[in-house]
Amino acid sequence: MVILVTFLLGIGNFALHKAVLESRHPLVLQMPRFLRGRGGRVSLLVEFMVLLVALLLVANGHPGWGWVYFGYTLFNGGSAWLILTHRL
Repeated sequence: MVILVTFLLGIGNFALHKAVLESRHPLVLQMPRFLRGRGGRVSLLVEFMVLLVALLLVANGHPGWGWVYFGYTLFNGGSAWLILTHRL
């Protein structure tokens, strides 16, 4: 069950990440070019690696990392909300 929830949180993180990249917010434009070039593929690869590590840890008997990933998702969600609503 923890693996499924972590995976679903990962889908949400990817959606938020892509929305922020496509927002053309000034903060996104300040990112290094190699992170935002090619549609942000490198930064999406980093996002994938974070999800993969979290899933591997959870699957190998460390469910606490699911909570860590949940916190990461909350932080990402808050950051994305600030960026997408132009409050930052």
